[in-house]
Amino acid sequence: MARAERHIFADPGIAPVPAASRGPRRRSIGAELLCRGLVSSDDLVQALARPRREAGRLVDTLRARGLIRERDLLDVTARSWGINTIDLGADLPDPRLVAAIGPMTCLKHGFVPLRRAGDVTVIVLSRPEEFSDIRPMVEAILGPVVTALAPEHDIIKAIHARQGREIARQAETRVPAPESCRGWVRLHQAPKAMTVLVAALIAVAVAPVTVGFLVLGLSLSSLILIVGLKLLAIRAAFRSPMRPAPCAVNDDSLPVFSIIVALYREADIAARLVKRLARLDYPVDRLDVVLAVETEDRVTRDALAKAELPAWMRVVVVPEGAVRTKPRALNHALEFCRGSLIGIYDAEDAPDPRQLLQVAAQFRASAPEVACLQGILDYYNPRTNWLSRCFTVEYAGWFRLILPGIARLGLAVPLGGTTLFLRRDVLERIGGWDAYNVTEDADLGIRLARHGFRTEMIATTTEEEANCRPLPWIKQRSRWIKGYLMTWAVHMRRPGLLYRQLGPRAFLGFQVMFIGTSMQFLVAPLLLSFLIVPFGFHHPLYAAMPGPAGLVMTGTFAICELVNIAIGMIGLTRTRHRLSLWWVATMSIYFSLACLAAYKAVFEIATKPFFWDKTRHGIFDHLAEKR
Repeated sequence: MARAERHIFADPGIAPVPAASRGPRRRSIGAELLCRGLVSSDDLVQALARPRREAGRLVDTLRARGLIRERDLLDVTARSWGINTIDLGADLPDPRLVAAIGPMTCLKHGFVPLRRAGDVTVIVLSRPEEFSDIRPMVEAILGPVVTALAPEHDIIKAIHARQGREIARQAETRVPAPESCRGWVRLHQAPKAMTVLVAALIAVAVAPVTVGFLVLGLSLSSLILIVGLKLLAIRAAFRSPMRPAPCAVNDDSLPVFSIIVALYREADIAARLVKRLARLDYPVDRLDVVLAVETEDRVTRDALAKAELPAWMRVVVVPEGAVRTKPRALNHALEFCRGSLIGIYDAEDAPDPRQLLQVAAQFRASAPEVACLQGILDYYNPRTNWLSRCFTVEYAGWFRLILPGIARLGLAVPLGGTTLFLRRDVLERIGGWDAYNVTEDADLGIRLARHGFRTEMIATTTEEEANCRPLPWIKQRSRWIKGYLMTWAVHMRRPGLLYRQLGPRAFLGFQVMFIGTSMQFLVAPLLLSFLIVPFGFHHPLYAAMPGPAGLVMTGTFAICELVNIAIGMIGLTRTRHRLSLWWVATMSIYFSLACLAAYKAVFEIATKPFFWDKTRHGIFDHLAEKR
């Protein structure tokens, strides 16, 4: 055994641990660091004063504060535990051993089985103090083990090299199949959908006026329901307004908070993102920022390598898989998070520095069924052009009036994709994010409600970059509409079950918000076509209407438009922007652009449902630094 062990751990680049130091642990890591002069007594006392809770290990505290080098920490840990270090770069693990334990289990606990050596298995650890808890499980599967030590990032890299495909598969299939889009088939693979499409085309050719009236009736009905829901939401928001978010005291009782930022082709914004996240006012030994980057995205990875990341910020490489979407990256990154609270930001975000303290306080004061807090989104470039002004008006009404009202009404909240905070245990219980859904945020809000959890709004704001170039705006909006339609279809696979889970009120709200909103964009050209009537042009549907019907339709449009204008004006006055309220009057033109996005969405649902049409960030990012 001794001869085999010496051979296993031979590493010419690292001095072997003296034999006398092997065996039982003789000195704590803190004492070893102090004895070797690697930390001062004052720094060690302050670090040890932190309560040992959650993932708040001494080494994490020292690392987060930049008080020790990784190489020194590795050497001290090896000596303290009486085990040798090993170079994983020269020897990849046996994939059969990794598969026997499970790659996600290895990643979660920071170890990897390397190879068999006679009757024992060599296990390479990064956190030896945790291995005693799982050692019985490992030995039940692999038999007797001997241990070695390596940096955690080397262990992660080795696991990815051997089990990258399996890791990707698990990230893609966390959500149960009945609640996931992954079974979606393209139009030519769906005979029933093809039959309905052909029947619809025949109906249009045979009876265009009848079909036109049917579509018009559905459109008017959905419009009335949408505006009615907005009025109810506004009433609820006024009756129970959002109060200023509480702020936790920056003390030792705060939980470990993990923030995930999924990045893809963000070389221009990476350094500024790191700078803005560094402004977060939260104890660094309980702040855990995970930057998820796709394995082939060398541009972003190189940019982050030059950004001098603080010790509490890590890059996690997402292995290549069947799809390349933000939710898949989030699922993968979740396995590396240390915190009991999970937050999501986008690459261009500039959050309020006190935001995490506010969120921690709000969760502390909330009931256990409140599993999610959604913050307010705003823009730091509202004056760039007309499109950015309209986008600002839209978000002002949505995040400051409509969403708070929806939450107050007890409906399922379609979440935004950022400034989103969740209890980790609940997130893992429902399967994380649907890796195949291109609006994973809205889908997550529905699944939380289906499983009996609630979302609340929190009065804290994150500013981001308004997507204000026409073609990118249409692409982004197309992805949102596609995701809404697919989310509706997935959750309506068993409408009876959904009705029982949500209840009648939330079930109706779901129909209005998802299928009703999408339908408005799809049939908007038909509604806009009636604008030719005042100019004396013939319209076949208008001509076939009884006299009162035309007046009722016109009155309905006018009332709904006035409601939307009022929402935009009230929402805008609740922001710090001093935009002219006259811009709100142009919102009808702004939303008409979504018609193009809606038809692009339908085409992609039929041809490439999982395609993520990425929005480029950083075009106007410099404006954030002026705030």
